[in-house]
Amino acid sequence: MRKSILILSTCLAMTATAQKSGGISQKMLQEIQKEQQLTATDRALVNAIAANAIDNLAKNHANDAAIDTHFSIETRKQTITDQQSSGRCWMFSGMNVLRGDFNLRTDSLVVNFSQAYLFFWDQLEKANLMLQGVVDTGAKPIDDVRVQFFFHSPIGDGGTFCGVADLADKYGLVPAEVMPESFSTDNTAKARQLISSKLREYGLQLREMVEKGKKPAAIEKAKTRMLCQIYHMLQYTIGNPPEKFSYAFKNAKGQTVGEPKEYTPMSFYQEVMGGKSINGTFVMVMNDPRRDYYKTYEVEYDRHTYDGHNWKYVNLPMDDIEQMAINTLRAGHKLYSSYDVGKMLDRKRGYADTENFDYGSLFGTTFPMNKAERISTFDSGSTHAMTLTAVDLDKKGKATKWKVENSWGADWGQQKGCLIMTDRWFREYMFRLVVPNEFVPEKVMQAYQTPPVMVMPEDPLFLPDE
Repeated sequence: MRKSILILSTCLAMTATAQKSGGISQKMLQEIQKEQQLTATDRALVNAIAANAIDNLAKNHANDAAIDTHFSIETRKQTITDQQSSGRCWMFSGMNVLRGDFNLRTDSLVVNFSQAYLFFWDQLEKANLMLQGVVDTGAKPIDDVRVQFFFHSPIGDGGTFCGVADLADKYGLVPAEVMPESFSTDNTAKARQLISSKLREYGLQLREMVEKGKKPAAIEKAKTRMLCQIYHMLQYTIGNPPEKFSYAFKNAKGQTVGEPKEYTPMSFYQEVMGGKSINGTFVMVMNDPRRDYYKTYEVEYDRHTYDGHNWKYVNLPMDDIEQMAINTLRAGHKLYSSYDVGKMLDRKRGYADTENFDYGSLFGTTFPMNKAERISTFDSGSTHAMTLTAVDLDKKGKATKWKVENSWGADWGQQKGCLIMTDRWFREYMFRLVVPNEFVPEKVMQAYQTPPVMVMPEDPLFLPDE
């Protein structure tokens, strides 16, 4: 008995000695718990938070006044779209810009593009990007950061305006009536899960072929066979993309204008774009206070097609970005833009402001990180693309608030589907803006044309818009 007690005591002593520093020790826990003596006010808050949503309790009543919906500069209104349960905001926002420009150019005609059509090609191209990326990195170990990049997210819904440009330039566009949404375009999770699983399986097979020294022609043949299966799965879940169709344009009243014409997706795209391609007509700018301004950066592998363009942008101060946005809106053009939309958003009112909620007072603390610190620590980054449509200026020409067309349906937000944001919120949580070349100052264009600094897609800020 004494021997057992001695052994147990020795083991406990060894355990205590071997305990690593940095853990929560008994002493530390006692100090933490000593600070938790709840007052009557604290107990009331515990009860309130246990029974209510945090945002309801932290809502700043002083900031709950009626929202001013007047804007001194506003583009033409158009129908609000709904991405449903998908991460295709980048596509909806990009197409909102394209149809707005078409209406502005024709001065009367309207068009709604098929997101399902372009999404089909987006998914097929992303599948090829993943498989070819696996081939390109086939000599690296499976736990290499770049190999894991491809296997971690073989395919996804998210993207940027660069994807709209590359996909439309390659496959064209079709009207929404020609290829409507399916259940799996509105609800993408299950199809994405199954296709991702298949791509991971195929990726392992391609890595084995590379390891065995198979010839490039044999690997290309195997990849083509794999993409045949992916194409088949996309046909079932999204639909079969049309090769030809008949279509007549309509005016804002829904009246048909002229006789129906026969189109291919590419000839239709050329007509609605006025014979131009999207690529080469815009500059993407970003506000990232961690990096040098007036320099161009490119995100490796952040593209939709293997043979397409990486996401490239000029990093600028917010003052420059706002002035470009104001000038573009004044000319009647809508803008692709992206935000950390969940921060300080009053969803019921469709109103974003830094003063909407007072979380600090509720929890007896502060949240003092600035924009650069939030980005660096993954606390903030671009999460959602929306279409910038309006700005309100004060007497000095400075922006006071902005408005976007969202893609969450017409039953949400301000003015049936829009979101209004204060300028102080805009400066903190706006990240990307796509600006037509004619509204890009010479200094910015010169910076855009310099060799870019390559950055990695794992960076906290370079997540796809969803």
